[in-house]
Amino acid sequence: MEHAVRALREGGCTAVHVVLGAQADDVRARASLPGCTLVDNPDWGQGMGSSLRAGLDSLAGTGARAALVSLVDQPGIGSEAVTRILAAYEGEETLACAAYDGARGHPVLFGAAHWAGIAATATGDRGARAYLKEHRQAITLVECGDVARPFDIDTEADLAHLE
Repeated sequence: MEHAVRALREGGCTAVHVVLGAQADDVRARASLPGCTLVDNPDWGQGMGSSLRAGLDSLAGTGARAALVSLVDQPGIGSEAVTRILAAYEGEETLACAAYDGARGHPVLFGAAHWAGIAATATGDRGARAYLKEHRQAITLVECGDVARPFDIDTEADLAHLE
């Protein structure tokens, strides 16, 4: 988690909101996340969509015009990819995704004009997938394959990606 926060900050994000789920108390006790807004997601068991909704809800009233979403289980994504995605911002209508050999991935930038639609469709472990599919013509793909590796670390076998 600290790696993801560092990548966001070094990549140019000025405010970082971290959504906490199943192990929220352990994260608070063990992780060093100074200056981050910690957002509890009591519905974490419903999947990634509930975390996305919690994160977007936490931005209400902050004046944020966009949200860059990154996943903590992708340590191969660093500040260079974040910087590239942020550079694609062109206003509150922006939808931009990192691309890896042309395939859409993370991080993803959602202009504020899209938040309500994303929240309405973010269910289960699909997050914003349905919304992005519906709005694929509006997405700016930003190639990041030369500066990031988009693998997930979900199982012990996935640790091989770190070597």
